[in-house]
Amino acid sequence: MDELQLRSLLEALARGETTPADALEKIQAVSFEGIGDYAKLDLQRTIRNGFPEVIFGQGKTPEQVTEILRRLMEHSRRGMATRISSEMAAEVQNHLEGLTYQPRARILYFDRESDRVKKTGVVVVTAGTSDVPIAEEAALTAELMGNEVERIYDVGVAGLHRLLNYLPVLQKAHVVVVVAGMEGALVSVVGGLLACPIIAVPTSVGYGASFQGVAALLAMLNSCASGVSVVNIDNGFGAGVIAARINHLAESGS
Repeated sequence: MDELQLRSLLEALARGETTPADALEKIQAVSFEGIGDYAKLDLQRTIRNGFPEVIFGQGKTPEQVTEILRRLMEHSRRGMATRISSEMAAEVQNHLEGLTYQPRARILYFDRESDRVKKTGVVVVTAGTSDVPIAEEAALTAELMGNEVERIYDVGVAGLHRLLNYLPVLQKAHVVVVVAGMEGALVSVVGGLLACPIIAVPTSVGYGASFQGVAALLAMLNSCASGVSVVNIDNGFGAGVIAARINHLAESGS
């Protein structure tokens, strides 16, 4: 049972058209929808977590992504698939209308609530231009989850004055996502300047000794700045979700 079905059921219960026992039975009856022999769509993810199940596109075929998205669009007002190549996006869009593809973020999504008021307070920062694809994954994820995102790109420590120019914007943030490869030093700098939570995203950008992001990951985990949390290498999506949840709590005053 998805969010729309649950709302309809609760309205029927309020009108006295069904009993609490019958309503409970219907809620428990369907929690997911099987799709072939390869997927089980979680229909109650929005109810539990506030956002529908997200499709991880890497490793799936275009046919699988198409069918999962088709079912998701039947049950939800918003939805997204991450790590989608431009070729796969084009193939899926040939079979489904109402989808938008953001190539930098590699996200294919639909949003029937795009006119809703979004919460301000999320800022996404990158050390370099090469970190932008992961930053865009984080930013678009947070936007689809109902937030307005400020982007500050290419302000790494090799030219620290660039970052300081944006200090007034950063100081107003409820949460800042910092995306950096190489040695990942930007996170400690930002963490030392701000009082809000910092989400660090190490990227696999860098020369050989960066070990595809391991050097940045370890540097961020060992940051001397307080208030810094770290997600996995290249996990822009995970950072975007955390930022969205933090900003929602900040805006609601919880």
